[in-house]
Amino acid sequence: MVANAGAHTLLTLADVSKRFPGSPPRTVLRDVHLDLRAGECVAIVGESGVGKSTLLNLVAGLDRPDGGRIVFDGQELATLGDDAATLLRRRNMGFVFQAFHVLPNLSAAQNVALPLLLNQVPRAEATARVAAALAAVGLDGRGDTPPRELSGGELQRVAIARALVHRPRLLLADEPTGNLDRETAMRVLGLLRALTRQHGTAALLVTHSSVAAAAADRVLQLTPDGLTPYAPPSHAMRAV
Repeated sequence: MVANAGAHTLLTLADVSKRFPGSPPRTVLRDVHLDLRAGECVAIVGESGVGKSTLLNLVAGLDRPDGGRIVFDGQELATLGDDAATLLRRRNMGFVFQAFHVLPNLSAAQNVALPLLLNQVPRAEATARVAAALAAVGLDGRGDTPPRELSGGELQRVAIARALVHRPRLLLADEPTGNLDRETAMRVLGLLRALTRQHGTAALLVTHSSVAAAAADRVLQLTPDGLTPYAPPSHAMRAV
């Protein structure tokens, strides 16, 4: 049963395709269809090079499809100019990446505060929200800690706190557990799902990990012909 089945559709991809230039041009995505509800988590699995990260870039408005439509909460992304797309992304989307992308010269709290700074949240409110976000990911009292003193799992928790501190409507995660061992990955994914459910945030994960996929409400496989429901082979669930 899909979580939040009664929730409205937040994100729609209809017949989306993407090509890259070359001789001949290389089609990476074709006939991609997806409906993502508010509060739902969908994991997308697929072979390397099939276009999973490209798909996230399209959803984020960082790139534009060559065909089809991407609609976020009733707004077709292709109709937005660069400034409007940047503003929509800044206010409504959070991002978690395999490589963490935690800035080494900033403390944990300063890293988490970045989306609030970009969204011009008043300082007092931002300070309170950063403290609450760090506490929610189990890093209460660690705000002044530099990234070099944090483990991989702790760095990813900082990244999750940063992705959710501005209460985005959509979380995009690209291989969020790729640099973590199985046990740490399971803890991080459990935390991510708990926080997205708490805030009603929709989540779209791309991953090769069965552990990450198992945390989702639905799992879809990206192939050269689009997205299809994924039925893993029995041995695949042992992989991280």
